[in-house]
Amino acid sequence: MTPIKDQIAEIKTNGYQLDFGTVFEHAFENYKKIALYAGLLFFVFTILLYILITAGFISYIGIKNMEEFLNNLKSFQTQKTIPTNILLPLKAGLILFSSLLSPFIAGFYNMADCGEKGNEFHVSTMFNYYKAPYFWNIFSATLLISLLSTGLSILLELSGFEITGLLISLTISFLTFLTIPLIIFGDLNAIDAIKSSIIIISKQPIILLGLVIVAIIAALIGLFGLCIGIFFTYPFMFSMTYAIYSSIIGINSEVELEQVDFEI
Repeated sequence: MTPIKDQIAEIKTNGYQLDFGTVFEHAFENYKKIALYAGLLFFVFTILLYILITAGFISYIGIKNMEEFLNNLKSFQTQKTIPTNILLPLKAGLILFSSLLSPFIAGFYNMADCGEKGNEFHVSTMFNYYKAPYFWNIFSATLLISLLSTGLSILLELSGFEITGLLISLTISFLTFLTIPLIIFGDLNAIDAIKSSIIIISKQPIILLGLVIVAIIAALIGLFGLCIGIFFTYPFMFSMTYAIYSSIIGINSEVELEQVDFEI
């Protein structure tokens, strides 16, 4: 297989061809192979994470102060604004949390790859990206993207340009959505993965945006199943990203983690 940096250079110069229907079909076929297992894993992990966050939050605020905190929260909702001294630490905490969680989320792309190739998979494999060299690259890439996106969004919102801030944040997320696959499958560092993602997406933005929108709509269908269905439809997002990456770059079969059966 051609080295990925050479592929990116070729794409930067000549672009690439991408068929909407072929990619969608690829994503759907991949999704069928991982939907149940990924959904169950996503559901269990979300419940455990919710319990952990709630317990930590109550411990930090204190049960005696909960009523006062909830009253303050209601007043913020009424005013539709959050004071900067609360907003900034809250955003910083969310950015750090999402960055620390990103190596786990990356495990779903590995699951999609295992499903594609018929390889075995195990829950413990979800945590393999917390090992070197993946962890630092995934963490730092997510941190950099989040800081840029959130920072610009906050600045524009404080300046009265809320819609512009939201659009810029969404644009940054769209241009960088291939960053993690480029790290785990392409073995790129954080900076190179971010730059490569922007190059790739900027060559076919319309088709890729269409695929992303379709994936989001498909994922949101799960909300009609008493909201629980979202846990089983959301993994389609990972299958779509995997199919897009595979169609453009290809998956190097030599870059694989230890894999075992699809059993919890």
